[in-house]
Amino acid sequence: MKKVILTSTLSMMTSVAFATEKPPTEQPVNQIVFMNVDIFNGIENKLFENHHVLVEGNIIKIISAEKINARDDATVIDGTGKTLTPGFIENHAHLMLMGPNLPAMEADKTWEDFAIHGTRMAEMYLMQGFTTVRDAGGANGGLRRAIDAGEIVGPRYYPSGAFLGTRGGHADFANYSAPVGTETNFGRLNLSQEVDSVAEVKKYARNNFRMGATQLKYMQSGGVVSAFDPWQLLAGSPEEIEAAVAVAESYGSYVMAHSYRKEAILSALDAGVMSIEHGFAFDCEIAEKMNEKRAYITTNLTAFDPGLLDIPAVKNVPSSLAKAKSATETFKNYIPNMKKCPVKRGFQTDCVGSVDACNIQIAYEKHLNNDFFGPYESLKTMTSVGGEITKLTGDFTNPYPQAKLGVIEAGAYADILLLEGNPLSDFSVVGTGDKWFGAEKRSESPETIKLIMKDGVIYKNTL
Repeated sequence: MKKVILTSTLSMMTSVAFATEKPPTEQPVNQIVFMNVDIFNGIENKLFENHHVLVEGNIIKIISAEKINARDDATVIDGTGKTLTPGFIENHAHLMLMGPNLPAMEADKTWEDFAIHGTRMAEMYLMQGFTTVRDAGGANGGLRRAIDAGEIVGPRYYPSGAFLGTRGGHADFANYSAPVGTETNFGRLNLSQEVDSVAEVKKYARNNFRMGATQLKYMQSGGVVSAFDPWQLLAGSPEEIEAAVAVAESYGSYVMAHSYRKEAILSALDAGVMSIEHGFAFDCEIAEKMNEKRAYITTNLTAFDPGLLDIPAVKNVPSSLAKAKSATETFKNYIPNMKKCPVKRGFQTDCVGSVDACNIQIAYEKHLNNDFFGPYESLKTMTSVGGEITKLTGDFTNPYPQAKLGVIEAGAYADILLLEGNPLSDFSVVGTGDKWFGAEKRSESPETIKLIMKDGVIYKNTL
């Protein structure tokens, strides 16, 4: 009996002790108020003038034409004369691939080289206004983990893991004399994998998700400056592409396909591919099927630059020059077809090379978007369409599933830029460059991008 009383007493004393302790006080989330800004919301062809935006933590909480009553400790930023836009979204980058060419990366680059280059590229992209980047092959989940943990500076990151492609195709980066089945540098680091059967597609596709991929990249067509593959190549059987799609769908995600020829694009769409990369043979028949499938396209517009044939990697290699000439002739109707039969198109740069070179190419790609399609379509391509593409990763593979990207609306992620001026009337304020090869080295961040916020954190503020 005494033992029972003692136990009850101790229990009561413990309960009293806990009852008298004060519960931990929750720290209020940071509040940042943008005052007197003109808003491009990522969707509509207009600015909402003299508005106010409240950010709480990493979420846009309130957008109002009236003054917002925030807490006394809120940070207030006066954006008079500035345009507030969503952070830009790059849908086709290769942050880990430093060049100067594929054979050099295969022969004499280690994991340290790739990692250091990826770290520098990540920071450069963020400072160019890109708060989200989808990597189209050559990167696993490590870079994203480091960014999200705050160990390095960079954008939200959607890697594809290793390129998947056939022997002799656009994902075959082995040395010229390498026998079939030879281990490669790209393979060891899971930057690119040769897949020549349904079984191999499934194995390496699953491994990509295991390594942190958020979607898969399948190399269906060939390329212009690559070694073994004509751009007209139709690589991979329908069954192999369908196998990649099946694996991706089992993870709630999707496949993006490197597709040039019309036949390649149509067969990829029939197999369930949701994002066509490059898609240079685009026409109105393809547009009809894309709209039916609710698919997307991303195209590097530098491919239509008049000086394409003067690029050293093209003009100095006879086989590449011949491929470029035939490709240019075949793809000449892309832009008029896109204007006639528009589909949802995401921004793509597709740069492989040094950080400085990619910085220049990004600015030039921005310029070409405006030159070919005008400011509104270009802004939408860089914002809301990219946000929709990120959602294709589904709920359990998407690393950032809680809110929308690419829009300015209540409840969206606080990925925000402040631009000096109105990008709908002067697109140069997004940080364009009107020259590609031969251009001077660009600054770390465009002067006209006054503020860069990602996930509610300010990484640049020159106001």
